[in-house]
Formats: sequence, structure tokens, C-alpha cells
Amino acid sequence: MKAKTYNLVNSVIQEEMDAGLLAETYSVEANDGKSINLPAAFSSEVREDIVRSAVHASRANRRQSYGHREHDGKKSPQPGMKHSVEWWGKGRGVSRIMRKTGQRTGAQNPHTRGGRRAHGPKVDKDWSQKLNSKERRIARDSAIAASSNPDTVHSRGHRFEEGIRFPIVIDEYVESRDGSDEKYDFEAIPLQYSTRKFVAMMESLGVSDDLNRSRSGRTIRAGKGTMRGRKYRTPKSILLVVAQKGGLDKAARNLPGVDVVTSKDLCAEDLAPGGDLGRLTIWTKSAIEALE
Repeated sequence: MKAKTYNLVNSVIQEEMDAGLLAETYSVEANDGKSINLPAAFSSEVREDIVRSAVHASRANRRQSYGHREHDGKKSPQPGMKHSVEWWGKGRGVSRIMRKTGQRTGAQNPHTRGGRRAHGPKVDKDWSQKLNSKERRIARDSAIAASSNPDTVHSRGHRFEEGIRFPIVIDEYVESRDGSDEKYDFEAIPLQYSTRKFVAMMESLGVSDDLNRSRSGRTIRAGKGTMRGRKYRTPKSILLVVAQKGGLDKAARNLPGVDVVTSKDLCAEDLAPGGDLGRLTIWTKSAIEALE
């Protein structure tokens, strides 16, 4: 299976006024590049069931321990056991419930006010799930194949212009400044105003609408998650796959919903967050070669 790459040419314009230089403006043009051979993963069979099980296992393996500590008597009682209680004994015509000392108020039992939980979560519970290495590889390859299908990507909710070739592979990057052209490795673009350059690149490729969708869809999470370090919920946008992180990683990671991952660390959850296939993915030529 072959695919034609994109070459990006960035025309940098900076006007000078009496007060000094104005901010740089970027006009990026996407041209057709060379054809490359794609790895076999791009033409593999799409197994949605295996992808969902792999994503579920990946999320379960990151789950942290949750529950109360073990009961250690009056020195360190567990929640719901912090009372001085006694049982009155049989023969009084009342239910056998532990009661606060000197009172009739029931306490400590699961069905009493302020009592412990009957079967609360245990810290020592193991949430991890085993996944065979072949299943993990099949899930990754299936997600890669699904991300190269424009219909699957569109059905997931991503926005892009018509006529885009999938998979999207970027080869060369050239900056044209004051009539002189300078060629850079796409993964090591200059860091000055790199995020603005990356946005201009996405506009030239026709996927800037998806960046706007993710930015405008950022909302405050409902429930108690707002108090636990995850106040905002951001829709997933572009996934950028590179051979190694550098300037391009620093340029793209500031944008809401955009993730950057290397080829060696690529997994099914990156390509199908939540188990839903068809994430909008952009590859570099070096990442394609490293994937082989």
C-alpha cells in the first residue's frame, strides 16, 4: 500500500513600521510530495472488539487503589467506626444493634446513621487486566487502519475539508523568508512562534476546523471531578505521530485536544480514545519509517 506525502512551504512575512517590526505572519502552502510505501498495519483488518478490549485494559491498568484503610481498633479506626459503642445484650426486647455508650442511638452498624459501609471498596483490590501481546499488536494495527479511512474519521466527529488524502503524511518543511528558502526537518522546526506555525500548517492541510471544534468544546466537567484535578473536559482532536519528540512536540502540545506520541509508544488508546475508532491522525515520514 502506497501513500503520497505532503510538502509544506511556509512563507514568512514581517512588515516594518516606524515604531519597529510587526509580528510575523505565516502563509503555508501544502504541495504534493513523494509516494512512500506504508507498513502492513495500514491495510490490516479492523477488529473493533479487540480495540475496545485493549483500550479497556489500558485504562484499567492505570486505575489507582481506592478504598478505606484497614480497621486497627481505637488507635486507627476506619470510617464509620469512630464511636465508643456497646451492645446491651439479649432479653431487652430491642434489636441487637451496637449503640453509643450511655445512649440509645445506634452506631457503627451498616444500617445506622453515620455507620460504616457494609462492603466498601478495598485498597488491595487489583483492577489490572491481562492482554496478550498479539492482541495488543492487532488492536494497534486495527486502530491504524481505521484512522486512514476518511469515512470512519468523519463518523467519529472530526472535521476536515473535502479532498484530503488519508493517511495524512508530512515529509518536508521549508521556510521562505526574504526571498531565501531554508529547509528543516519537520520534527525539528524552529521553536520561535512554533505554535502559530503549527496552526498555519493545519490550516493549509484543511484540518483547522477540528482544532476550533476542540477549543470551543472545552467545558467544565459535571460532578465532583471538578475538585479532583480534572476540572475541564476537552474533546480529542488531532493525534500527531512522530519518530522522536522535539520542536514539533513543543509546538503542538499547547493546543487543546492535540496529543503527540512517538511511533514506539503508539497504542490503541492513542488512536481510539474511549474505544471509538477513527481519530484524526497526522504522521511524519520519519514516524512511518520508524513504525516499520
